[in-house]
Amino acid sequence: MPHHKSAEKRVRTNERSRKRNITVKSEVRTVTRKFREQSGAASAPELLRDAHSALDNAARKGILHKKTVDRRKSRLAKLLNRSAKATPTPTKSA
Repeated sequence: MPHHKSAEKRVRTNERSRKRNITVKSEVRTVTRKFREQSGAASAPELLRDAHSALDNAARKGILHKKTVDRRKSRLAKLLNRSAKATPTPTKSA
């Protein structure tokens, strides 16, 4: 239990921050999971853009560290590139 008024305020602000952090991290996980599930699909570049955006927002708000975000973005882009190479592009037949 806090003994000072400032400590009481820190308890309140910490709880607010914790809830916000949970929400943002959950959004990041959801968007990245959607991208991973659809990494071979035609909509993958848009999903990658959404994932990058969510990660950048988390870094801007101080929820995830910038280098953590960069590493995750790099791995997602790498996954997209690997899946693009694995699925051959359809060619027009004459």
